[in-house]
Amino acid sequence: MSPKNKKAAAPAAAGIPGKLAPGYFLPYQTEWLNDRSPIKIWEKSRRIGATYIQSYEDVRDCVAGTVPAVWFSSADESAAKEYISYCEMWVKVFHAVAESRGQVLLDPARDIKTFVIEFASGRKIHALSSNPKAFRSKGGKVVLDEFAWHDDPDRMWAAARPAITWGHPLRILSTHNGTNCRFYRSIEDIKKGKLSWKLHTVPIQKAVDEGLLDKIMQKKATAEEKAAWLEDLRNDCVDENTWLQEYCCIAVDEASAFLPYEMIADCEDKHCLMPLEDTTGDLYLGYDVGRRKDLSVMWVLEHLGNALYTRMFKVMEKTPFKHQREALYSALAHPRLRRACIDNTGIGMQLAEEAQDAFGKYRVEAVTFSNSSKEEMAFGVKNGMDDRMLIVPDEFDIREDLHSIRKVTTAAGNVRFDVTASEARGHADRFWALALGKHAAGLGSKAGIITVTTRRRRDSSRIMKGY
Repeated sequence: MSPKNKKAAAPAAAGIPGKLAPGYFLPYQTEWLNDRSPIKIWEKSRRIGATYIQSYEDVRDCVAGTVPAVWFSSADESAAKEYISYCEMWVKVFHAVAESRGQVLLDPARDIKTFVIEFASGRKIHALSSNPKAFRSKGGKVVLDEFAWHDDPDRMWAAARPAITWGHPLRILSTHNGTNCRFYRSIEDIKKGKLSWKLHTVPIQKAVDEGLLDKIMQKKATAEEKAAWLEDLRNDCVDENTWLQEYCCIAVDEASAFLPYEMIADCEDKHCLMPLEDTTGDLYLGYDVGRRKDLSVMWVLEHLGNALYTRMFKVMEKTPFKHQREALYSALAHPRLRRACIDNTGIGMQLAEEAQDAFGKYRVEAVTFSNSSKEEMAFGVKNGMDDRMLIVPDEFDIREDLHSIRKVTTAAGNVRFDVTASEARGHADRFWALALGKHAAGLGSKAGIITVTTRRRRDSSRIMKGY
């Protein structure tokens, strides 16, 4: 065999064909390899060696003669090339007699091409790109790689499923691509017991725990190194959706986001923050209180024209109430601070009560979170952003926090606002601080902006005449 990709063969143990040195595969790879279920599906992170171990399984099955052919399909041609290069390497490890035929024309009429490895026994491994027509009239083992990212997963499934009718195995591997696709629905059906397929789930955290980073670093990684590596990986993602779907095995339904990214982006301003002493308009403050688990966030808005501009927001993590109070009172003492709404739920009750005693109940409103109050405030933010009159900083953590809110309607018909289960940087504390600030201003709501007027001296004298 003369593979085009000159990769070093994996270390074999004692020269036994296909036998690798102990510990060569990571535990989650070995678990997948040893699972001989008719149909198995792998919900996985990117770049954890899933295609690598699948190619080993496919060569093993061809060498053992348990399958007549392997039909592998990935989302693009580059992935098919990578897979076939792995297979060429494993052929050497198994000491098998086979020939790599490169790319051949499988169906001239439809211009369907495939990379082929043909064994001396006549069995073949075909690596195709995402073309459902390629599976028509074919039989054998089917491998659907990055299935959720195929151009048309439903048509691919309809074409590929009959290929295993005679009892051949089916393998499905993919990261997530939203919740409106067959891959996600299949996993949900497995969890509900509607499908008897075997499910494997390996997020990046599990892969690292089971030795992935050790392989990358070529040494035993410490707990601190693992945490730092994962944090760097997360920070390098463009947005939270990328991190969740590509690495954490969590499907994200962008359609269910209460505040879509596009809406948030339309309201972002890199230069909106400024010292409060430089403001000229009325100021309104929202304060979401946290202590140990949740963040404390103070958000100050300035009313200019028909818009509310974020001028200051302060995030406090595990901050003693003494220091929180100092920061809050400093803002409340500003001469243009017209109104503040403070979270009065749970641990926020004392801070809200003390602020009312210090600055008055007309200046400070204690807001108790309930389904109805949260709904009113949440829609206040949404309406403000929809009208582009609520301006927020262009910052990653703020963007992801605002995007994390999901509107959920319960079976009883009640509306609830939840944070995505995947959220790990707080519980939308920034969102609720902004919502409280917007509620304090009242712009765009029934309350309206609070204004103070005085009567002229003549009117006052006339009204008070006789008293």
